[in-house]
Amino acid sequence: MLAIVIVITVSILAIAWIGSSRWRKQRQRKRITSKPFPHAWRAILKARFPYFKAMPTDLQLQLKKHIQIFIEEKQFVGCNGFIINDEVKVTIAAQACLLLLNRQTDYYPKLTQILVYPAAFIVENNRTDMAGVQSKQRNVLLGESWGHGKVVLSWNSTLQGAADPFDGNNVVIHEFAHQLDQEDGSANGAPPLNDITAYRSWSQTLGEEFKQLQHCAAHHIPSLFNYYGATNPAEFFAVISETFFERPVEFYQQHQQLYQELSQFYHLDPIHWH
Repeated sequence: MLAIVIVITVSILAIAWIGSSRWRKQRQRKRITSKPFPHAWRAILKARFPYFKAMPTDLQLQLKKHIQIFIEEKQFVGCNGFIINDEVKVTIAAQACLLLLNRQTDYYPKLTQILVYPAAFIVENNRTDMAGVQSKQRNVLLGESWGHGKVVLSWNSTLQGAADPFDGNNVVIHEFAHQLDQEDGSANGAPPLNDITAYRSWSQTLGEEFKQLQHCAAHHIPSLFNYYGATNPAEFFAVISETFFERPVEFYQQHQQLYQELSQFYHLDPIHWH
């Protein structure tokens, strides 16, 4: 009997602690967004993120609040001598927070750090071939999303992606789409959806489109989507997210059902922003 009482007591205390923690976090976020958006940050958005001008006014206001919270809660780390300043933080945060507009969000809860290199960086991974022989594989990357709380970005690529918001290529959107995908575990191309019944349509539509892109890549058939999306379902979701935000008109015209799936997921319709 005593053991049962102890278990119940511990459970109640745990629930109370979680509830209190959430309340403190919400209160802290309200405090952050109650402050005016810094004038210097507005200048950075204007100079580095032309996409902002195309957005509806209500979404611009949302985005600025998201940027404030994101910068407050995430740690930015410069690598290879790169210096972190407000220009770096605001430029990255603006692109990352596009994916959070109009949605219930906890601001990439698993993410704690953004590592920024001045240019492309090299990552070494262990590789095992079919014979079981292990070796080191060196890859030159522009960005990478890690499951244990980190996103790695090239600053040069970040600037290029922000400067041309309509070319369909954006390394920040790509890597933060992976973060959304990883919120319920490993990246597999199926991020948490609001309605459990939506997974069937999501799986069918994205599965068919993924196979189509694989076919295009294998036979060198032109596609709206980067062939890199044919690598696996996780990369496919990240690639089509880039296209959704940056080339929505062509996306809708050529892949209407897939566009609608992403529009329902992101709660956005960027066709009308352009």
